[in-house]
Amino acid sequence: MIRMTLNTRETTPTKARIKKGDTVMVLAGKDRGKQGKVLQVMPAQSKVVVEKVNLIKRHTKPSRENKGGIVEKEGALALGKVMVVCPHCAKPARMAVALLDGGRRLRRCKQCGEIVDKG
Repeated sequence: MIRMTLNTRETTPTKARIKKGDTVMVLAGKDRGKQGKVLQVMPAQSKVVVEKVNLIKRHTKPSRENKGGIVEKEGALALGKVMVVCPHCAKPARMAVALLDGGRRLRRCKQCGEIVDKG
């Protein structure tokens, strides 16, 4: 027998063209226009965590490990609400795939045409 719950957040994994360490700009929401570095990418949930963006306050109870109080941490954003900032032209841009000799696939900026990935 298969059990399914109604409140599952699992969706089909999207192809994230954003990688950990990229600089991204927020396109929508309360932090619109802010830039930050990607800390974590969750393609199964179509979410991304960006440094110093979408800060939430967590009220923690004191324990042996931590003293408790109000802790600020980054919340997850939807992948569609962020766009990679090209390091060459310093503008938010969509990414294309550039095929190199030997079958390597690297990300390329659609505005300036420069390769974004290292290597």
